[in-house]
Amino acid sequence: MHPLLGEFVGTTLVVLLGNGVVANVILNKTKGHNGGLIVITVGWAMAVFVGVFTVASASGAHLNPAVTVALAVAGKFAWSDVSGYVAVQMLGGMMGAFLVWLVYRKHFEQTPCGDTKLAVFCTAPAIRNIFGNLVSEVIGTFVLVCGVLSIASPKYGLGALDALPVALLVMSIGVSLGGTTGYAINPARDLGPRLMHALLPIPGKRDSDWGYAFVPVVGSLLGGTLAALLYVFQAV
Repeated sequence: MHPLLGEFVGTTLVVLLGNGVVANVILNKTKGHNGGLIVITVGWAMAVFVGVFTVASASGAHLNPAVTVALAVAGKFAWSDVSGYVAVQMLGGMMGAFLVWLVYRKHFEQTPCGDTKLAVFCTAPAIRNIFGNLVSEVIGTFVLVCGVLSIASPKYGLGALDALPVALLVMSIGVSLGGTTGYAINPARDLGPRLMHALLPIPGKRDSDWGYAFVPVVGSLLGGTLAALLYVFQAV
């Protein structure tokens, strides 16, 4: 599999299964309705596991622009390949969100709340404070990328099982730090699906909250970059 195709497929799987568990828990008349935060957190961790495990041998399974940029800053990935990776990750996020809508389209019709429908696609803060929300995303992504950089090191390499520690890391971030913003920690996971929410013919939907959209993007990229700079500094 070509690396760009791998990133597209992997990111599609992550968003399909990750946003899918959100849809299963919060949309009306689903089998998993009212499953709660723990179900969502475990579902997201398993989504990352499936995505990483499936395409790791093809692309390295970044599946996240923040991870791609951080790996480039840390000298573990070529800057010339960053734009291609980020582009297909965004497209994968959009495709995953489209497939979630396709699976749950009848449940969107049965759910009257526009906020709930938007929450299937992208994150929103529990308490809206842009600075505080940005800090939450920075810290969450910092933790993620610190872990990814350690796992990517030859000293700690686990072969195909690299998917497992990454999944456990995502679950830990979700249960510990996810209560403030919903822990996007990945621009492709948030911005791609947010675009699909704006484009898809979802009955009774609200606006896509573009005033908040920069927070998970900027916060994730900043957090990942800070983690990469720390990695470089401690390696000197």
